[in-house]
Amino acid sequence: MTQTVFRKSLIATAVFLALGFGGYKVYQPAHAEPQPAAISAQAAVATPLLALPDFSVLVERYGPAVVNISVTQNVKTAYSGAQGMNPNDPVYEFFRHFGLPMPEQAPPSRGLGSGFIVSADGLILTNAHVVANAAEVTVKLTDRREFQAKVIGSDPQTDIAVLKIAAEKLPTARLGNSDKVRVGEWVVAIGSPFGFENTVTSGIVSAKSRALPDGTYVPFIQTDVAVNPGNSGGPLFNLAGEVIGINSQIYSSTGGYQGVSFAIPIDMVVKIKDQLVANGKVSRGRIGVTIQEVNQPLAQSFGLPRPGGALVSSVEPGSPAAKAGLKDGDVILSINGQEISRSIDLSARVAELRPGATATLGIWRKGDSQDIQIAIGEAKAGAAAVVAGAAGENSGKLGLAVRSLSPEEQQQTKVQGGLLVQEVSGPAAKAGIQPGDVVLAVNGTPVKSIEDLRNLTAKTGKSIALLIQREQARLFVPIDVG
Repeated sequence: MTQTVFRKSLIATAVFLALGFGGYKVYQPAHAEPQPAAISAQAAVATPLLALPDFSVLVERYGPAVVNISVTQNVKTAYSGAQGMNPNDPVYEFFRHFGLPMPEQAPPSRGLGSGFIVSADGLILTNAHVVANAAEVTVKLTDRREFQAKVIGSDPQTDIAVLKIAAEKLPTARLGNSDKVRVGEWVVAIGSPFGFENTVTSGIVSAKSRALPDGTYVPFIQTDVAVNPGNSGGPLFNLAGEVIGINSQIYSSTGGYQGVSFAIPIDMVVKIKDQLVANGKVSRGRIGVTIQEVNQPLAQSFGLPRPGGALVSSVEPGSPAAKAGLKDGDVILSINGQEISRSIDLSARVAELRPGATATLGIWRKGDSQDIQIAIGEAKAGAAAVVAGAAGENSGKLGLAVRSLSPEEQQQTKVQGGLLVQEVSGPAAKAGIQPGDVVLAVNGTPVKSIEDLRNLTAKTGKSIALLIQREQARLFVPIDVG
C-alpha cells in the first residue's frame, strides 16, 4: 500500500486546480408544453447555458503582482581545497597525482517558488520553506526585471516569510478577508509550477479550518486547485480579485498534485507579516494546555448538546491555564466571545493574542457553562500555543483489567493515582485502549482507585470518556458501552 503523506516541495508546493467541467444545465420556461423532439432541440439551442466564470480580467489586472522566486544555497563539501587538506590524506594525493582541481564546494543548490507583491515599494509575501536557508534570493517580475531580495523575516511555524526588493511603483495584489470565504466558491491561483512562470489554475474552496499534522497554528483553507512544485508561496484569489490565502501545501502520495491542496488564510498572514516587518520575529500567546477534537461520543459523555469546542486533555503545571483554574475534561467553547467550533480554532486564536493580555474563555464543565479569565503567556520558539487496585481487577462494563500503580510507576509516569491497564477486551478494546495505558479520569472526574473506576462507570450512560495517559501524551477516549 502506498503511504499517503503531507509534502512540502523542496522549495515549492502550493494549491491549484485544473478546470475540467463538462456538465451544464438547460432551463425551459415554466409554461412550455411538451413538444416534438425537433422543436425541443430547437428550444434547447435557444436557451442560454449556465456559464462558467471567466478569469481573464482578474489575471490581467492582478497577475503582474505575482512574482517568481529562485533561491540559491551554496553547499560545501568535506574538502575545502588543497591548502586546507592534509598532505598525508590519500584523497589529497589522488588529486595531486592526476592534476585534478581540488574541490572547494558542490554545485549550488537551487529551488523555485512563487510570491506576490503587497506594497508598491517592494514588500513581497511567500512561504518560509521557499526561502529557508537561502544564500541568495532572486525575484523575477512579469516584465522580466530581476531583483536580489532581502529576507525581512521568516516564521517556519506558520510557513510565512516577508521579502523586500529595491524597487518603486510596483503592481500590488489586493488583500481580502479569509473569514468571509465560503466553501464552494470559485478561487484562482497564479504561480510558477516547475518554473513555468505566471501559470493560472482554478478550482473551488473544498473546506475551511483544516488542521494538518505539521500545522499547529494554521486553520488551512482546503481547495482542489491544481498545484505542483514551484507554486508554493503564490496567492489564492477569490473572484473579486482579492488574495484570500497563500498556497502552501498539497496532500499527496506521489509528491505531485492529487486534487487536495491547502492555503494559509490571509488574515493570519497579515498578522504575521506585520510582526515580521516591525520586529523581525513573531511573538505568540500561549496558555499551556493539550487539547483534542470533540466528536459525538465525547460530546455525549460530557453532556454537550452537540460536538464542538476544544477538549482539554491535560494542563501544564504552573501554566496560565493552571493558574486560571482550567482542568482536564473542560471543553473550551469560546475565547473573547468568538466561538471555538473545532480545536484548531483555539490554537490559532490563542497564538494571535498578545502575551500579557487577559482573555475570557467560555468553558463547559460537568454539564454547566461558565466563563473564566486567563492571562495569556508567551510561547517559546517552537512551542505550541495549545497542544492536543489489585492486579487482575476487572471493570466488566468497560472490558478493562486494571491495577493500581506502584510508587515507582507513579514517579516514572508523574501520575498521582491512576490505574494501569493490563488487559483489554469488549468496548474498551474497540475504542482503542491498550495495555500499558494509565486511566486517569472518567468523564473528567479523577480516578485514584479501582473502586473509583467501578463507581464512576456505574453512574454513566451509554458513552464514557476515559482520560488516559499513553507514554507522555494524554487524551480522552470515548467508549460506547451500550
